[in-house]
Amino acid sequence: MATSTTSPHLDSGRRRDPDRAPRRVGFSQTLGRWDVKVSPYLYISPFFILFALTGLFPLVYTAYVSVHDWNLIGGKGEFVGFENYLFVVQEPNFWKGLRNTFSIFLISTVPQLIIAIVLAALLDANLRARTFWRMGVLLPYVVAPVAVSLIFGKLFADKSGLINTVLGYIGIDPIGWHAQILPSHIAIATMVDFRWTGYNTLILLAAMQAIPKDLYEAAVLDGASRVRQFFSVTVPMLRPTIIFVVITSTIGGLQIFDEPRLFDQTGQGGPSRQWMTATMYIYELGWGNQKSFGRASAVAWILFLIIIVIAMINFAATRKISSETSATKKRKKVSR
Repeated sequence: MATSTTSPHLDSGRRRDPDRAPRRVGFSQTLGRWDVKVSPYLYISPFFILFALTGLFPLVYTAYVSVHDWNLIGGKGEFVGFENYLFVVQEPNFWKGLRNTFSIFLISTVPQLIIAIVLAALLDANLRARTFWRMGVLLPYVVAPVAVSLIFGKLFADKSGLINTVLGYIGIDPIGWHAQILPSHIAIATMVDFRWTGYNTLILLAAMQAIPKDLYEAAVLDGASRVRQFFSVTVPMLRPTIIFVVITSTIGGLQIFDEPRLFDQTGQGGPSRQWMTATMYIYELGWGNQKSFGRASAVAWILFLIIIVIAMINFAATRKISSETSATKKRKKVSR
């Protein structure tokens, strides 16, 4: 009778191998499922961690400071509640700052958007050296705000400025760019447009290049001119991008600081605060004569709430316009 020469240890090992294989496969599958679920959040977590440290924490901490009598030299004081907010809203300079901020924002944003759309349409055409011109419109954006403010401050000087000199040649009296309210706002808005128009132009240009060419071919077959194509095809297709540009311009315009701060050598917003913005008023409260971080934080939170409200109004208005436009297109398709 033949006997098996297989060792009992090897035989038992062979019997265990089929049992181990499903366990390994099951663990790998579980690990793979967790990798699919967790890895996307790990990839984006650095941004949210950085945002929490540099954005969310300062926002919450500013709210905490705004309800305390917090001084730059003495440090944290006692809890005062909404006393800092009541003090701020009774200050005339606070309302001057809000007035100047909204005035400069409106004067700069509307021309900036119009010029950016026109420049984007020109850069989207068949131009020679298109890359050169596209990079050229971005150059003012990369120039330091300090340099732009100093140069434009000299250009708009009341007595020896280049702008007033040119106006004198055509018979116009010199304008008090630093002495009057509206001219000073126009001068600062010009600086803002010079810096940010090129940036918005490239954003709109990228959106224009994503428009299907079939729409333009259909418009040509219908006999539409270039101008008609621009207003009937380009502008409607750019509506989501225009909404984005308007919202970002609103947020940035209400936080303007560099241009008005460096418009003259004093940096006070004019002798009667005729171009002092809300952010300049925050700087004056925190690091000026009062050195009150509590009051400065109160103004910062009021400005933050104003920006949130205006952004929500912009979003609601643009969303309504978009819904009305889509409804009109559906009705046209049904009528056809």
